[in-house]
Amino acid sequence: MTKGKFITLEGIDGAGKSSHHAWLAEALARRGQEVVLTREPGGTPLGETLRGLLLKHEMHLETEALLMFAARREHLAKVIVPALEAGKWVVSDRFTDASFAYQGGGRGISVERLTILEDWVQQGLQPDLTLLFDVPLEVARQRLNASVELDRFEQEKQDFFQRVRDAYLDRAARFSARIRVVDSTLSLEEIRAGLETLISGLLGSNKTI
Repeated sequence: MTKGKFITLEGIDGAGKSSHHAWLAEALARRGQEVVLTREPGGTPLGETLRGLLLKHEMHLETEALLMFAARREHLAKVIVPALEAGKWVVSDRFTDASFAYQGGGRGISVERLTILEDWVQQGLQPDLTLLFDVPLEVARQRLNASVELDRFEQEKQDFFQRVRDAYLDRAARFSARIRVVDSTLSLEEIRAGLETLISGLLGSNKTI
């Protein structure tokens, strides 16, 4: 059986990635792929419980990082790895790049410590494609201000998000074969046209979705 593909969506809060999460799964399904749509933190009953703690409760920055990776280990074991081995495609709203951006860039935890956790939890597994939705901070903040309720990450100050964005872009430069930067200031139609090309390449076809 052919192993499935793993796609992740990343970006600072307000970058607009969530607008394309379900659409991407539907687009792949139209191309004949069986798709598992999931998110981090979360994706499993335990992961969703940890998500509630992470988004609502203040905690030590290292506790935050450890809980993120604990939820990820459960996510991998119960959802991601079984789906990929069954030939399904997995589309996840956030994965480990978010930890390097938020807990690394934002909170200041060293890349070395996060890499140790990454190696332990993922055992070499990486996404086949990561879509990094990027916007200027002022655009992201305007979008967040339109939200009814902000979680504790979304309530962070602008300098925090600048560090997060910088860390994301640094990751994109280091892992350019996997991470594709998407200009999220473009229209929905323009963004999705670009995504069609990327996904067609991953499918090994020149056809559009």
